[in-house]
Amino acid sequence: MSPKANWSYPTAIRFGAGRISELPEACVAAGISNPLLVTDKGLKSMEITTRALDILDAAGLGRGLFAEVDPNPSELNLEAGLKVYREGGHDGVIAFGGGSGLDLGKMVAFMAGQSRPVWDFEDVGDWWTRADPAGIAPIIAVPTTAGTGSEVGRASVITNSVTHVKKIIFHPKVLPTVVISDPELTVGMPKHITAGTGLDAFAHCVEAFSSPFYHPMSQGIALEGMRLVIENLPKAYENGSDLEARANMMSAAAMGAVAFQKGLGAIHAMSHPVGAVFNTHHGTTNAVCMPAVLDLNAPKIADRFDRAAGYLGIEGGFKGFRSFVNDFNDSFAIPKGLGAMGVTADRIGDLVAMALEDPSCGGNPVELTTENLTALFEKAM
Repeated sequence: MSPKANWSYPTAIRFGAGRISELPEACVAAGISNPLLVTDKGLKSMEITTRALDILDAAGLGRGLFAEVDPNPSELNLEAGLKVYREGGHDGVIAFGGGSGLDLGKMVAFMAGQSRPVWDFEDVGDWWTRADPAGIAPIIAVPTTAGTGSEVGRASVITNSVTHVKKIIFHPKVLPTVVISDPELTVGMPKHITAGTGLDAFAHCVEAFSSPFYHPMSQGIALEGMRLVIENLPKAYENGSDLEARANMMSAAAMGAVAFQKGLGAIHAMSHPVGAVFNTHHGTTNAVCMPAVLDLNAPKIADRFDRAAGYLGIEGGFKGFRSFVNDFNDSFAIPKGLGAMGVTADRIGDLVAMALEDPSCGGNPVELTTENLTALFEKAM
């Protein structure tokens, strides 16, 4: 029986150093005349944000800014952003920053013309069809880190401030109209953010490559994404001004997000609840969880990593790759376990229950159960 699948690939990307200068042209292409730039609190007063606003202002597009986005954005951030968007009469969003700024910015545009609560559009079945597509404002995405790949995604992760559960909100029109990927914007990232976001991209590629679902294009993209991270993250970490390494990491981040259309798995099923409950950095949490998940999935994925390891420059097939992951984490001073990140063992039961509800759970090569997830969390502590 021949394979059958539904595939979708990303949007127009303006890639290269200095291309932030094309922001006004991107607004024209997206049909935006009064944009709201949405970013996180940490970027609010940074030079890259000021520069972007200056470019918009000089083109007669104003200086609309909402910069009250938390590291794990919630519906409270979304409500505040929508208030600014509506009161300013804006007609489009520039989602600017790392995963939090990109995700929240996309949601401000998505919810701008909706009458239902955001939770009604969770990525469950066909819930996305509940949205009024005419009420979705155009989106331009400008990543300033190289990790989540949210700039080429059709969804956002929003934390429920009451339940502390992360929810994936999906709609095809959440895919940005134009992406500006300018590696110069990532030069100022601190080393620990360079590492954490880069390992997020790596986790996306590893999980997509491990996913049991049929998607050979994503499989190839995931493999090349892993290679780019392995070869370039150490360079970007040691020399933040290495534009070639920074550019390759931006490519790897976008590739990881494209590849995980094939599926994610236990790494993300674990890291989503950990981040929601303990407010940990997502990419760093992924890195901490990866070794235990590789061990769980070994019977199902060893053969494909045996074939891939040589291309990745790693000897010893899957076992060599598994050993490499430990050394790779150590080279970036990644915490040795979830406990070192503030996660407490008394919450493992809650985390397991939340992980079982996470959409990533269904994409793992080995079926996830209460028993093996409990063992995973205990091993990752």
